[in-house]
Amino acid sequence: MNKKTQKIKKATDFQEILKKELRNPEFKKYYDEYGRQLEIAYQILKLRKKKKLSQAQLAKKIGTKQSNIARIESGQQNFSIDTLEKIAEALNCQLEVNFC
Repeated sequence: MNKKTQKIKKATDFQEILKKELRNPEFKKYYDEYGRQLEIAYQILKLRKKKKLSQAQLAKKIGTKQSNIARIESGQQNFSIDTLEKIAEALNCQLEVNFC
């Protein structure tokens, strides 16, 4: 199995596991409360890796510490729109917020 196939399988496995776990009321409540933050954290992690930047390099670009990037990417730290804008700029992306 090549690397691309492995990545697709991992993503599929994750979606299947998530779908199963969302049947659990306690997990669903937690996911509903923190899920969006975790999705954003995962997007930051994926994009940083795609741009081949380390956490330390991204941290330097936005004027923070590597440990802050680690906490953001793991979903352990809240982040502001200002921080997200800095991250988007450092990764040469545009921040978009949608309500509907």
